[in-house]
Amino acid sequence: MKTRVRVDGRTCATLAADDRGLLYGDGLFETLRVRHGRCPLWREHLRRLQEGCRRLHLPTPDPRWLADERDRLIRGAADAVLRITWTRGSGARGYAPPRPAHPRGVLGLAPAPRVPAHWYRRGIRVRFCDLRVARQPRLAGLKHLNRLEQVLARAEWCDPAIAEGLMLDTTGLVIGATAANLFAVLDGRLLTPRVDRAGVAGVGRALVLRDVAEARERTLPAAVLAQASELILVSAVRGALPVRRLQDHRLRVGPWARRLQELFAAVGIGGADA
Repeated sequence: MKTRVRVDGRTCATLAADDRGLLYGDGLFETLRVRHGRCPLWREHLRRLQEGCRRLHLPTPDPRWLADERDRLIRGAADAVLRITWTRGSGARGYAPPRPAHPRGVLGLAPAPRVPAHWYRRGIRVRFCDLRVARQPRLAGLKHLNRLEQVLARAEWCDPAIAEGLMLDTTGLVIGATAANLFAVLDGRLLTPRVDRAGVAGVGRALVLRDVAEARERTLPAAVLAQASELILVSAVRGALPVRRLQDHRLRVGPWARRLQELFAAVGIGGADA
């Protein structure tokens, strides 16, 4: 399929040079899996976008307008990824936000990423990233447009055998992966790092915390991952990917990974047969 883009309700692939999302990263984005012409976790993504707008003091998009734009793009798409970018719009030069703001909405549809089937069956290999994530409670949890930490972390390796990188904050606590959240099985408990100081509160992470009664948030120092019996990366695009190796630590693909894969498959996200 061809990539499709709409800007402010028009088929277009260009953005104003004075858009604050481009100039300052002043905005938010959501990345949604599309399966057979529908977005399985639409309401969850919409709620997170609305909460992000509230915290950044951005006007929120009209849900009906957003749904109409979505439908125009995803009609007939069997397997794709929809990205919603919501910026504060154009403004005068300088950091001071325009008052009132006239936000800009960009929706783009692209083919879904190719994920090898054996990643789901046998697991993936990951590494620790050298870059440390800054702590900023005002922005923690948000899917804001400032992703330079993730860009620099992902640039640290080009080995195709390594699928992802785990990121720590400046105090040595695990935050997640460059493009996913992490769950660790420690002493039989399913735990995910807190993201109230840094990191992204992913929609896939929220799904697990909501639907798996045993799942809990906890601060996780990097050293404790060596004691984990399972590590699982989750995202709303790829579902649940078990980790078979972190640095020199080898892990098994266990029952928790399979349970989370079933959870994502039930909403239409996961492997090639989801």
